[in-house]
Amino acid sequence: MNTSVSLKPGERVDALYSSNIRLIQSKQVFCFSLDAVLLAHFIRPNLRHRLLTVDLCAGNGAVGMFIHKKTGGHLVEVELQPELADMAERSVELNGLTDRYQVITGDVKEVYQWVPKDSVDQVLCNPPYFPVTAASRKNPNRHLAIARHEIAIDLETVVDRMSGLLKMNGRGYLVHRPDRLPEILACLTSHRLAPKRIQFIYPKAGSESNMVLIEATKDGRPGGCRIVSPVIVHHQNGEYTPQIKEMLYGKKKTE
Repeated sequence: MNTSVSLKPGERVDALYSSNIRLIQSKQVFCFSLDAVLLAHFIRPNLRHRLLTVDLCAGNGAVGMFIHKKTGGHLVEVELQPELADMAERSVELNGLTDRYQVITGDVKEVYQWVPKDSVDQVLCNPPYFPVTAASRKNPNRHLAIARHEIAIDLETVVDRMSGLLKMNGRGYLVHRPDRLPEILACLTSHRLAPKRIQFIYPKAGSESNMVLIEATKDGRPGGCRIVSPVIVHHQNGEYTPQIKEMLYGKKKTE
């Protein structure tokens, strides 16, 4: 681990103890949230030496780096905003992962410039959740607005590039909003991605789901989609449930 990586004004280093990862963050630019941790946990372990993984809309590299212990091979992070990509690149260095990780500053729409079509084993994405409409209330912070709203990229484009990158039987992983689930499933199916595993996330028991995790297979057989056990984030008193504590801190911290 490289402890000499320099920080810029307003930046700090946070840790995800369960993955033994330190991540450069900035409130003014970007901070990862629980959805990144949940998506990383949802991804199936695959330690194959020649595995190629691409993280689209990578932000500061959180999801990709959180899976470094459960994923083998090479991982490419693609992020549009130079400030976020720079944080991701320095975080890769901070964690001593430069031999396995590559950060690309560029538009996901142009991803085939850097990664060939039909060459990737798994594609991850924590995309912007909210469509841009006349009624949209976008964050005045440009960095946060682009991360949360479909200003620079929309769901259709994300799914199209995910499908284009994946090999036959490669896996795509998304975290998104349940209120867009019918649209997401239709979009995946129309782009040769068969939904195979879905998990709903609930803020508390008895509440409505506010996140959904989806795994899809490129050119997978239709049918056979499994709805796996839900994740409850908080007890009624606001404390994290043991399952979430383990995702954040690891097993030793929850015992």
